[in-house]
Order: sequence, then C-alpha cells, then structure tokens
Amino acid sequence: MHYRQVLLPQRRKLKVKITTDPLQIVNVKFVNQLQTALRMFIASGDVVPSFKGFTLIMPAVSVGNVGQLAVDLLISTLNMARVGHFHTDCLIPMAGNNPYATCAEEAGQLSTSAEVYCHSDSKLAVLQIRTPIIQTKVRSFRKLMVSWIKSSGFLRSVLLSSSQAYHRDDQQLHGTPLRYLLTPSLQKEEAPRVEELGWREMERISAFPGVSDSEQRLYIPGGGVTKALYTDCCTEGISMAVVLIFCSEGDNIPDAFALVNHLNDWLHLLEKPAQGSVQWRVPPSWRLLFGSGIPPLLF
Repeated sequence: MHYRQVLLPQRRKLKVKITTDPLQIVNVKFVNQLQTALRMFIASGDVVPSFKGFTLIMPAVSVGNVGQLAVDLLISTLNMARVGHFHTDCLIPMAGNNPYATCAEEAGQLSTSAEVYCHSDSKLAVLQIRTPIIQTKVRSFRKLMVSWIKSSGFLRSVLLSSSQAYHRDDQQLHGTPLRYLLTPSLQKEEAPRVEELGWREMERISAFPGVSDSEQRLYIPGGGVTKALYTDCCTEGISMAVVLIFCSEGDNIPDAFALVNHLNDWLHLLEKPAQGSVQWRVPPSWRLLFGSGIPPLLF
C-alpha cells in the first residue's frame, strides 16, 4: 500500500490511499453496491420505512405473468399501502394510473414500473414489478436486489414465479404443477413445514434428456430471473423461497389464484375458511387484462 499526492485546483495537496489488497477492494465494491441499492428505493413519505423482520414477497417477470398477477391479488386483498418505489435504469420505464384504485380520487395516483407496498400488522412487504428487466441490465438488477434485501433486514424473501409447462420432464408431468425451492439459509427453518404441507420441491433434471447418468441441474425455462436470483441468494446466505407453477401463456388468472392460495397455505396471510377457499379481491385493473370490449358501433 502506498500514498499518492493529488494536487487540487485550490493548490492544496490531498493524500489518496491506493491499495491493492483484494479484501479491501471487495469491501469497496460492496459498499458501492449497497449505496446504490439504498438510493434505488425512494420512500413515498418523509420517513424511510423499516423492513427489519418483515417478509418480502416479489414476482419474477415470467411466463404468463403469473407471479405479478398473484402479487396483484395480495396487494388488493390486504389493501396494502404504497410506501415507495424503485428508481432504476434496469427496468423498462412505465407510468400509469393506480391499478388498485377503489374510487375516482385514487385512480389519478401515479404508478410506476416497480413499487413497494407494506402491511405493517402482518410484517409483510410486497414489491410489484410491472415491466421486464432490460436484457443488458439483468446482472445489475440481481446485484441491486440482493444488496437491497440484505440492507433492509428482511426476515425472509419469497419469489413468485412460473415455468413453461411444455418443458416439463416425465417426472414433472404427474401430480400438482406447483413447486418450491428453498435456499440453504431457509432450509433449516422451513423444510419441515413444507414437507408437512406435502409440497413438491423443484426437480433437478438431466442435462441431456434420456441420459439418466448425466449431470442433474436446475432448469426453469420461462422463469426469467428466477434461477439466477435464487442462485445469488444461495451464495449470499439470504433466506429465500421460490414458489412457482408450471403453466402456458393464455388466460393465466386461474394460475395466479392457484399460486397465491398455495403461498397462503404456508404463510397464512389470510385466514382460510373451514369450507371453500380464501376470497381474494380482484383489482379493478384486471378489467383491462385482455383489452377493452369490442365497440358495438362496429356491427
């Protein structure tokens, strides 16, 4: 390590520490990522909310947008308050009306590509992502998400996702289309619970179909950032669960209900009645899910 003298415009000499220590370089990079992640979240009010001890639920932009639809149901049913948004160049920009408005006054509120909602009584935070990640920014977005999750002090995180049904292996064709993954940090706490619920873990399949002795790998086609973000969280020691469903593009509303009911069986976000299922509140924006109706003047 050595010092280099830098001459400032005011003719004052400043000593700048130059280091080649790999550990210090890594620490500097981590601090920079952490600062960027903190600047990415913009609070709606004057006070930045604390998420320490909260559960974070977020979607992956995946086949059928099932995770995003399931998050819509959570926000609408729990009447969650918006506490902030993400300011990042990793997502395609978007602006629109409030998708959860219940009156004309609320409809005029602006919504953006990524917003954070909170339900303090349940210690629940939800990140809704409404636009795809820019292809060249996927790695940057993953790093930002990992840094934000770690710096916010979430107790655990849940990623809601989906995967292409037509890519299923033979063993995946039988039984429920719902699957889960747990990072090692969460495995110790939640593995007995999900086994008690009878959940099925996402299978590792052969790298070469039909060759049984080939390497087994995690394969989530159509899952967007799911696999990579899950792998990042495993490496960083973050407690994360992935809950996903096999589906195809089309009317994916039933898939969203199936996914959010599956999640509720584990987290008990809403009390399940003795008979029937939880009554989820469909947000008003779903009326335009398949576009507006056909104008009668055409006929």
